[in-house]
Amino acid sequence: MSDIRFAAIRTGQAISRARIPQVPFDEFRQTVVAAAAEGRRVAALFGDASGPPGQVDLYAVLADGVRSLLHVGQTPIEVGEFAALTPDCPQVHLFEREIAEQFGIVPAGHPWLKPVRFHASYRPGCDAWNRSGAGPVVGVLDFYRVAGDQVHEVAVGPVHAGVIEPGHFRFQCHGERVFHLEISLGYQHRGVSRALVGGPKKRTVHLLEETAGDASIGHATAYCQIVEALAGTQVPIRGEVVRGVALELERLANHTVDLGALAGDVGFLPTAAFCGRIRGDFLNLTALICGSRFGRGLVRPGGAAFDIDETRRVQCLERLDAAVHDVESAVSLLWNAASVQARFEGTGAVSIETARALGLVGPAARACGLEHDARQDFPSGIFRFVQVPVSVSLSGDVLARAYIRWLEIQRSAAFIREQLHSLPAGPVRREVAPLGSGQIAIALVEGWRGEICHVALTDAYGCFSNYRIVDPSFHNWAGLALALRDQQISDFPLCNKSFNLSYCGHDL
Repeated sequence: MSDIRFAAIRTGQAISRARIPQVPFDEFRQTVVAAAAEGRRVAALFGDASGPPGQVDLYAVLADGVRSLLHVGQTPIEVGEFAALTPDCPQVHLFEREIAEQFGIVPAGHPWLKPVRFHASYRPGCDAWNRSGAGPVVGVLDFYRVAGDQVHEVAVGPVHAGVIEPGHFRFQCHGERVFHLEISLGYQHRGVSRALVGGPKKRTVHLLEETAGDASIGHATAYCQIVEALAGTQVPIRGEVVRGVALELERLANHTVDLGALAGDVGFLPTAAFCGRIRGDFLNLTALICGSRFGRGLVRPGGAAFDIDETRRVQCLERLDAAVHDVESAVSLLWNAASVQARFEGTGAVSIETARALGLVGPAARACGLEHDARQDFPSGIFRFVQVPVSVSLSGDVLARAYIRWLEIQRSAAFIREQLHSLPAGPVRREVAPLGSGQIAIALVEGWRGEICHVALTDAYGCFSNYRIVDPSFHNWAGLALALRDQQISDFPLCNKSFNLSYCGHDL
């Protein structure tokens, strides 16, 4: 990859769009495929139709965690189809389906081309599924079927029995054994990316905070880093610390409730009951800082909208110690129960080869042995100065995905303590200048589910002409599907919770 012609950029940096080389499609395809084969990841692949009429520019963002660099390239597509990358680079399978849906250009040779979010094409009359331009009907598509004696099909959702977002799961089974699981989402497509075009506006940051509600701080941080890069604004160090503390509190709350939910799925009620309550303690710590349990209104362009004064700092430390003590007690019950370990171990295993081929991120990837963590690989904010150790396991099963959460709880708590004990003086926010025109900016933030990627293109007026969001769930839903291969169908709730992916983060 030493001769790659893509432009190099770091997370939280902006460069002129003119610096991004426009390469022929064959070279573009070869570069992306070769990068994935050599261990890079495809952080984003998307189309942009803001250029000449009838043309769609494909952009690829390749993540090189070893060098902490992102490589960006583009290629014009002027015909109705292009040669699919998916057969040689499975990481992009969902990206290519998204491009087909949005722009009506077909990745020829894609092994399983079907809608992602069931919306009409951005270009009228260029719908990949219905040439009349009417678009697909939500939830209506052909599912993969396994034929054979005693093979049966089990359909679950999109409406579920509990308080849960909509998603459809189609199992092909022989008795209890799952041959294949197909996951269909898109039932709550909200058009977030399209709504961001023309921004930033007053509502823009609120849309980003609601991209995936349980990752409000992660997505808001990525958005603010985009704005700050395009405006050339440097965030005060105290503001970076407040953001970092909030991000890790979000991780603590969600990892804690996930461990409780995993305990509940195997009928181990002590940990399940305790962790549900302790999650509230971590959420209340965030509320102590900004008044919102989910951190809404805290992270804003230029820094943080709320400071941590001395009284709150002392209260945060006291409450943190109490909550961490409680979660240690609750989770130790989980690890000391042989019946729980037997149920977790070996269930829903994903190999490191599969995880790498699919481009998995976050705890799901680290549980398979992939040391991917944006805080280490693409450090930004306070993580440029303070390193959080990366937690890795090897077995790739439910036990690994659960234990990774436990390790990250301990390390996030240690990080928060350290930052609150040494909180630097100074302001928490600076004014943000107008955004630069004709630029591209990329931000990678390690949310609690994994890597959150935001990419923004600005027009001649410094407004967003394109804004792409890649939630970690977008990468990881395929991992859940493969985790069910050759498992018992009764293992699905446990496997599903061990990934705990976002429906709305995928649907956008």
